[in-house]
Amino acid sequence: MIDKATVEKIKDAADIVEVVSDYVHLVRRGSNYMGLCPFHNEKTPSFSVNKARNFCYCFSCHKGGSPVNFIMEKEGISYHDALLQLAKKYGITVEERQLTDAEREAQTLRESMYLANEWAMQQMQEQLTQTDEGRDIGLQYLYQRGITDEAIRQFRLGYDSDGGFALANAAKAKGFESDLLCEMGLLGKSERGHYYDKYRGRVIFPIFNSSGKPIGFGGRDLKGGPAKYINSPESAVYKKNQELYGIYQARQEIVKEDRCYLVEGYLDVIGMWQTGMKNVVASSGTALTDGQIALIHRFTDKVTLVYDGDAAGIKAALRGINMLLDHNLDVNVLLLPDGHDPDSFARTRSNEEFRKYVSDNQSDIIRFKIKVLLDQAGDNPQQRAWAVNSVVDSIAHIPDRVKRDIYIQECSRLLGIKGETIAQATARARQKVVDDLRQRNITPRAESQGQTHESGKTATPEEPQYKPADFPLYPLEKKVVELCIRYAYLDFCEAYDDDDHPFIVNVLEFVNADFDEDNIRFTFPPFTRIMTILGEMLPEYRSTLPSKRAEIEETVARLREEGIARIAAMDISVNRIRHEEQLLEEELKRTAAQMMRDYSIDYPSRRLMSHEDNEIREIATLAVRERYRLSNIYSRERPVQQESDRINPLLPRAMTELKNGILDQKLGKLMAEFRQIAGKGDIAREHELQMELGAMMAKRSLVAKNIGERIICPASRR
Repeated sequence: MIDKATVEKIKDAADIVEVVSDYVHLVRRGSNYMGLCPFHNEKTPSFSVNKARNFCYCFSCHKGGSPVNFIMEKEGISYHDALLQLAKKYGITVEERQLTDAEREAQTLRESMYLANEWAMQQMQEQLTQTDEGRDIGLQYLYQRGITDEAIRQFRLGYDSDGGFALANAAKAKGFESDLLCEMGLLGKSERGHYYDKYRGRVIFPIFNSSGKPIGFGGRDLKGGPAKYINSPESAVYKKNQELYGIYQARQEIVKEDRCYLVEGYLDVIGMWQTGMKNVVASSGTALTDGQIALIHRFTDKVTLVYDGDAAGIKAALRGINMLLDHNLDVNVLLLPDGHDPDSFARTRSNEEFRKYVSDNQSDIIRFKIKVLLDQAGDNPQQRAWAVNSVVDSIAHIPDRVKRDIYIQECSRLLGIKGETIAQATARARQKVVDDLRQRNITPRAESQGQTHESGKTATPEEPQYKPADFPLYPLEKKVVELCIRYAYLDFCEAYDDDDHPFIVNVLEFVNADFDEDNIRFTFPPFTRIMTILGEMLPEYRSTLPSKRAEIEETVARLREEGIARIAAMDISVNRIRHEEQLLEEELKRTAAQMMRDYSIDYPSRRLMSHEDNEIREIATLAVRERYRLSNIYSRERPVQQESDRINPLLPRAMTELKNGILDQKLGKLMAEFRQIAGKGDIAREHELQMELGAMMAKRSLVAKNIGERIICPASRR
């Protein structure tokens, strides 16, 4: 775990222009930089990078954020790995907290395995291309299968000598522990204690994790032995149910195309990759797992299953449908002509023909299932009933209620069954699905549209989720919290303490004090955490002000010297010189104030956008994106008052709307109770409720009037 001081050092060092420039050619446009978005295909640049705010944003696909967030999105890696990548870029030594003995032992084992796998991969690459046996057998096999030299290099394919001891002897000479290589599946051990190559006489397909580290191998037999393929066993670095072949080579293209093609085997991946469809991965012949689906979901929520069109291919396509739907993925299926797998079909078509076939023939998974099962059932009533129930079961696995309703209507039309009947069956099946998800430790997704984050990207199942739809006050709370994220430390108003001494209150203090006085708390938990973090960061922010003011003073002094030199070079009278110097000082004063104001605005959002908590980071990034959407063209047509200049009316209005929402909620509960007991003889309680309702309505009418008249007490100062 990286210590906090190093994390902050990395975040402070990371420059968004430098980070994005590693992936995108940027051209300066005024105070910003523009380039082609790295997250989707486009011909006209819509990806904007703001150096001052250390923030990037695409006006088309709406992706972007801080340097940390950009690296996470682009590379498909974790928060921790993104920090390590930035630390390496800026030459920052990462100081991690002291590990426990067990953690240190596990880390040492993993590092040893990564090192051994990297070495073994290089050895088998050399055997493929630099030995007579490798070239005559392994390389010729790959060429016969249509594998190009480029693909061989990209996927780092190799060969292990048929002699049986090439890798074992080289490992011994290199000093690797043979028992460790046995545990990793690279070597075997005979009854007499001799070590031998497990992959002897096989073409080797290294398996990488999403960060590009070799974690295992697949070996393809070339002699017709009993096992066509052998694969690495489970180890500290290789968990079969959490990895996909080709994910490292495909991850950026998956993000760019916003779709993942899922096939079965190593050669299928390579064959499609060679057609230019590089967003393809394989489950390597194993049944699809939650971990593998979650890995795909880190990069996209759209998946196309690609199988051959025979009975086995159809069965494979139907297998795992419900698991994919559980994870809220949009699933299509593509069946290739009978007798072809993705590899063989790719070799018989040009790249353009292959891609066109894929585009024209993929089908929505539910409609595919309806057609396949009904074709198989024919006119048999029992088989048709089973087919309908199977389709209903799949629909029940769709988390989004709106999507379920659409498929229910479509099934009703295609099957000729009343929509109400299918809806009732789906509702019963859905409850069973939710129970099963909980047993699999997957949080069931929201029963409404509010299941994806507002960025459009659905969270992976392992992420803790708070569903906005479950919090009626969420939209009103969101307005207040987003203003706090954008302007928490901006000076807001002047208040007076008990001794009538004035002091300045910032936005965060104003909100906290006003809500404390009315005993208001945010109901959406991530918003509560954000407000707490903003409060905790406030002393740190204030401690940076002296150095920031000194930095601004240096900048102003330099600008003053340049301005005075410019005025001195002008051929004007003494009075005009004095006038120009006065204008210069006024401009410098405004410049210094604006620089300080910009610093106050940017400080909290920059840190929240790089926070380790996924929900906090995403909420903060979205809040800043909203502020970032003002059109440059619109601002050139006429003067536009910035949101920060209108914070005084905007913030109280948002707070008033939230308070009104809270009061409406309370009024609704009182009205419901009053209707429930009215006319049933409980006169005393009816009278109490009438009094409470009257007081509540009077309070609501005073909210807007009173909010601007509050006096912030000394206890509110932080």
